[in-house]
Amino acid sequence: MAGLTKDTPAPTSIVVHQQSRVLEIGFADGKQFRIPFELMRVYSPSAEVQGHGPGQEVLQTGKRGVGLDDLSQVGHYAIQPRFSDGHDSGIFTWEYLYFLGEKQDELWRDYEARLAAAGATRDTEMPPPAAPGCGHSH
Repeated sequence: MAGLTKDTPAPTSIVVHQQSRVLEIGFADGKQFRIPFELMRVYSPSAEVQGHGPGQEVLQTGKRGVGLDDLSQVGHYAIQPRFSDGHDSGIFTWEYLYFLGEKQDELWRDYEARLAAAGATRDTEMPPPAAPGCGHSH
């Protein structure tokens, strides 16, 4: 995970592009990133996606067409998107958004590799969530 530091520049602009499904975000250091909703969704920092520890990540699939229904600000440090598939538990800090923007090529490659390893594609439907307390993936 990217080191979260107080040195990460603050965002100067955030624009949601519904048509192209990207979040455009500009930072105080002059960098501008266009982060696809799909990338944000599959790398959501929520426990639902990241699990509760290393190796617990839940591979997200079928999110190519995901939209952004709502975006709320969390304090002065993060945004909380509500995606069109109902997922809304991810809190995206400025550091994490900067990380997603800066590393998106590597993140896409990693995602494609994890999909391939699972025999899935970006368009594979997500299996229904396992019953709570089940403890293992199917």
